[in-house]
Amino acid sequence: MIRFDGVTKEYPDGTVAVDDLSLTAPTGRITVLVGPSGCGKTTSLRMVNRMIEPTRGAITLDGQDTARMDQAELRRGIGYVIQHAGLFPHRTVLDNIGTVPRLLGWDRTRIRDRSRELLERVGLDPRLADRYPTQLSGGQQQRVGVARALAADPPVMLMDEPFSAVDPIVRDQLQDEFLRLQDELGKTIVFVTHDIDEAVKLGDQVAVLRVGGSLAQVAEPAYLLAHPADDFVADFVGKDRGYRALQFQDVPRLPLRSERTVVLGETPATDAPWLLVVDETRRPLGWVEPARVGTRAVEDADLHRGGTVARASGSLRGALDAALSSPSRRGVVVDDSGELVGTVLAHEVLSAIEETDRPERDDADPVRGGAVEDPEGGT
Repeated sequence: MIRFDGVTKEYPDGTVAVDDLSLTAPTGRITVLVGPSGCGKTTSLRMVNRMIEPTRGAITLDGQDTARMDQAELRRGIGYVIQHAGLFPHRTVLDNIGTVPRLLGWDRTRIRDRSRELLERVGLDPRLADRYPTQLSGGQQQRVGVARALAADPPVMLMDEPFSAVDPIVRDQLQDEFLRLQDELGKTIVFVTHDIDEAVKLGDQVAVLRVGGSLAQVAEPAYLLAHPADDFVADFVGKDRGYRALQFQDVPRLPLRSERTVVLGETPATDAPWLLVVDETRRPLGWVEPARVGTRAVEDADLHRGGTVARASGSLRGALDAALSSPSRRGVVVDDSGELVGTVLAHEVLSAIEETDRPERDDADPVRGGAVEDPEGGT
């Protein structure tokens, strides 16, 4: 557990970056610090590992005052991930991951075994082990940065906008991978972001800071969106917070349609306006317009990839977004393995949203996954 007790950071010129911050980051949970520029998010984070020293107040780590701890020992017990990964350009991926174990005096074999284990755990190809950071994509570099922070198995991790420097698609993938890792490892994490969507997706609790470094509200994401403490918090979380809150509502039973598909590389045998393209394992790849393809086989360049994909076990927000973003206006729904289970229309998701606030009725219980007649050509 990390505890801030009346922590203030004031600079010699009188600037107050953090003002009387009292906050607890629970053990094994993700606490996200979010707020506008100048609210003291990064300063608060860096005071935990004493990269910045507090002016007043105390920060304790599992009951131990960090001000009384040796700085080097403190930092070696805390994983730290920043923007752009901060990798050593002259070291290979494997050597970057093994940085902290090397400082702790681990033997060479143990370091390499641990580094290779983490390389795979963060979803990187083992063949990247001997490459240098400049030979990696931005997303790959961030994964290496996370692996390096995990190398010595620290109980605490500090993460300063680690995914902000990559494109939105890669960022979403990194967030999902991060949540998967946290489910396995259960670290105590303080995570800084300026993005409220990222905060509510990743945080077990979200702390909203005002400019000047004072705490405006700390709460679980669903409560924060439903009950902002004041106008500042309401404005910061956004006017569309009701839509964001849908991600905390599980998908109810939806009347999923059985969708006609074509495997990439095959010829579409339909005159329907849109046809869903899948791979050989029935994982959706995108939509295609058969009229534009004609009698030739569907190629990768023919695909419309703009639509998102929702999981049957996911949230109402995911299902609604899938329907609204699909070029066919039919939202693609998959199971937890990524295999297609059907499609759903936006008005059906909206009806489900309305039904979540009504008492259940025995006569209105469509079965998830059940095929119904598709008015646009599906069966």
